[in-house]
This record gives sequence, C-alpha cells and structure tokens, in this order.
Amino acid sequence: MLTDQLFGNLWLAFLAVAWSLPWKGVALWRAAQNRDKRWFVVLLLVNTLAVLDILYIYIWGKRKAGQIKNQAVDNFT
Repeated sequence: MLTDQLFGNLWLAFLAVAWSLPWKGVALWRAAQNRDKRWFVVLLLVNTLAVLDILYIYIWGKRKAGQIKNQAVDNFT
C-alpha cells in the first residue's frame, strides 16, 4: 500500500522537478548577471514550482538600457 502511493507519486515529483529546474536555472543566471544578490538568494532558497522564477525572468529581471551601459563602464574600472 505505501509503496504503491510512493511510486504513484514519483512521476509527479519527477514532473515537478523537470518543470522547475530549467526555469530556476534561467532565473538564477539572470539574477547573477544583473548582480541582484537578494533576488539570487530568494530564488535559490524558495521553491514555488517555478512561479517566482518565471515572474523574475519576465518582470523584475529585465535590464534597463542604462544598466547595461553602466555595467560595461564598471567592468573597466
């Protein structure tokens, strides 16, 4: 009985990991590129089945044109 429940839900757990992992990777990469240390930590520690990761990618993680220019200048100093 217990093994049936465990293996019955195993595919669901695999599906959740397969869905969340790519989103989390992209969100963490973008937070690192944007030098958003707080967002990086939050995204790393909080698992919301990729909801927070997707929101960060499409809403909060977008760079502004001035940020890209300033970052290039910061890299040379």
